[in-house]
Amino acid sequence: MPRLFTALEIPRDAALSLSLLRGGLPGARWVDVENYHLTLRFIGDVEGHVADEIANALDRVRRPAFNLTLSGVGAFGGRKPHAVWAGVAASPDLFALQGEIERICQRLGLPADPRKFTPHVTLARLKNVTPRSVAAYLSARGNFAAAPFRVGRFVLMSSRDSIGGGPYIVEEAWPLMRAEPSRSLVASASDASRILQ
Repeated sequence: MPRLFTALEIPRDAALSLSLLRGGLPGARWVDVENYHLTLRFIGDVEGHVADEIANALDRVRRPAFNLTLSGVGAFGGRKPHAVWAGVAASPDLFALQGEIERICQRLGLPADPRKFTPHVTLARLKNVTPRSVAAYLSARGNFAAAPFRVGRFVLMSSRDSIGGGPYIVEEAWPLMRAEPSRSLVASASDASRILQ
């Protein structure tokens, strides 16, 4: 049974920037570049009918497209580090999208995610890596920032049990809305054209 989660895909240019962070940490299992993603909501192993319900409910999400910037690096696990990641610059639009997906999942009876949402892209999984070597890795790359990219959709992904994460498969995708000119701008443009006639 596939393990499901909602996510944002990482476009090629941003993924190439992330790939430059690979290496320099013995004992790290680096995530393949094509498997980079930003998890919005981990769903887990669910029956097919539940997956269909989730997909149908996500059809109702109406959020605007937005820009996102990958910035900074960090690690999970404290004294027993188990992953290193790239972070995300503050984004109210990202948190609004994630919050709506979380509410949808809870309305469908999925338990609330006990972890606070920390937007990140996992770079490597760690096993038997010392906190000191992780600290050295992070301090050497602490000023990481990639060029902003446009987030135009979110996806439902599946994964199979594997070592190091992936392969991930996009099961379904939902576009985010394009920003449309406000009515007042359209009205003022048409008023201006009438005055000029």
